[in-house]
Amino acid sequence: MPDSVPDVLIVGGGIGGLGAALALSRQGLAVRLLERAPAFGEVGAGLQLAPNCTRILDDYGLLDEARSLGVVPDAMVMRDALDGAELTRLDLRDLERRYGYPYLVIHRSDLHALLLRACERAGVELITDAHVTAYENSGTTGGARVTLASGGTHEAGVVIAADGLHSTARRLLVDDEPVSSAYVAYRGTVPAELDRVRSTDLGEVVVHVGPSCHFVHYGLRGGDLLNQVAVFESPKALAGQEDWGTPDELDAAFARTSDFVKDGLPFMWRDKWWRMFDRDPVMTWVHGRITLLGDAAHPPLQYIAQGAIMAIEDGWVLGEHVARNRGADGGVDWDAALAAYEAVRPEHCRRVVTTSRAWGELWHLDGTAREQRNVLLRARDTYDYAFVDWLYGPTALTPDEEPPMFTPIPPASAEPVAGGVPAT
Repeated sequence: MPDSVPDVLIVGGGIGGLGAALALSRQGLAVRLLERAPAFGEVGAGLQLAPNCTRILDDYGLLDEARSLGVVPDAMVMRDALDGAELTRLDLRDLERRYGYPYLVIHRSDLHALLLRACERAGVELITDAHVTAYENSGTTGGARVTLASGGTHEAGVVIAADGLHSTARRLLVDDEPVSSAYVAYRGTVPAELDRVRSTDLGEVVVHVGPSCHFVHYGLRGGDLLNQVAVFESPKALAGQEDWGTPDELDAAFARTSDFVKDGLPFMWRDKWWRMFDRDPVMTWVHGRITLLGDAAHPPLQYIAQGAIMAIEDGWVLGEHVARNRGADGGVDWDAALAAYEAVRPEHCRRVVTTSRAWGELWHLDGTAREQRNVLLRARDTYDYAFVDWLYGPTALTPDEEPPMFTPIPPASAEPVAGGVPAT
């Protein structure tokens, strides 16, 4: 075990772990972060950062750098994946005026590197090749301890488990497993000089919603890349096969979609795909001086693009409650800070996880239900924010600050359709 004992030990060097390390180091705490991989890094492509995240990046002094690395799009557009018709849109410039902060898209590795640099500047102790296999509370010191695969141990006043979807620490709180959606995501980026990009408006974040599939695209790195994501329900997964979501299923899943969508499939990476899992929400995240954060606590499906954002919010909220629960000597009342964190974050994240599931169902409708959904979406006013006010406003620090949820409108409530046109 190292000679020094930090105030905070964070397990996991992804976006959530780095965000929490930054938040707590800004409060003057000594933070040590353990990453199991031999080097820090992120795999993936684009991330969407809504105003509830860019607000926090601004508080950290990182928004200008993030903006310089990403793209601030003009609009978010939803289209029908079969016929390509526009269904609804958000004016993202007006959205920025409403919430005070921009909607930003950025490469995942660029955001991760930005947070890593900020942690280095803040003096976070960063340790790689540290695979944590066990967590326990320290009865004698009042803190907590982790054990590594190497046999080594680390102690701190509090341990934050940002150890992802397959969290080891979560087992202290609940005996559950990730939930398969039977959907899989393929990603790919297209260089700007190709015709595919030149014919695409990089100022738009576009999602094409289709039966059991959807396709997303938007510009990245100042418009140097077009990011594409193709998601579909795997027949092999539904049949219970182990080897599911494979490339042979990709093209078949989009056979009915528009030419624009199908023309994007050759640019998807075929050597890596992401099976989509979440977990059922849990409302208890704290076990003594050990707490969950990020995907360890609330892994979502990605339909409302809040996974990384929730993790960043978790760290910011915990940092704010550390600031509110300090004694005259500067010491942190961790029991109070963790209780305040647990009083507000699980409910918000429960809403996001369950809404993400429902939104995915809405995107992937077929037949009459698809036509009814399209009627409702076309009727929505571009400047109606009723469905995002609960999400994009300031991150709540206490339960009373959590805004009310929107009222769902079931597609079946739309007027009957005939040939895709509302009956009159």
